[in-house]
Amino acid sequence: MRRIAEAVGLTPMAIYRHYADKEALIDSLMLEGFTAWEERVAAIAENEPLAWLKKLGEAFLDFALTEPRRYEAAFLLPAQSARRYPRDFAAGYSPAMEMVRKRVEQAIESGVIGGALPLEIALSFAALAQGLVSMYRAGRFESEAVFRDAYAKAVNHCLQSYRGPAV
Repeated sequence: MRRIAEAVGLTPMAIYRHYADKEALIDSLMLEGFTAWEERVAAIAENEPLAWLKKLGEAFLDFALTEPRRYEAAFLLPAQSARRYPRDFAAGYSPAMEMVRKRVEQAIESGVIGGALPLEIALSFAALAQGLVSMYRAGRFESEAVFRDAYAKAVNHCLQSYRGPAV
């Protein structure tokens, strides 16, 4: 906490007035990152479930690349209060994942996708997006353009892989 206080130009006591300990600070950063992400998810205006999910993938990519520190806080910090799969997600404690799960349910109900439970599909989609972003941030793509192309194709392939029988 002393190093954090020094880095942001505060005294250690000033930080302790706001956060009981390092874990409380990390939890706060994570929650702020998730709030920013959840606002983006809530702003997706598509009505058709698969189009909405594709826009979700685009929004995730934009969030990761334009707000990297918030992305890190939301998805990479080992916070104690982070939601855990499957219990917390199944209970609806993650607003963003709940929106995703509902869209997946709509797609299943309309016969557009199938083959797995809604929460499993939502987790697979989220893991794919986060994994690809992690690969990009680790320098595993030749360029941002190559990454963006591969990301778009992978998101589309993931959604297509759950296509149900034609209706």
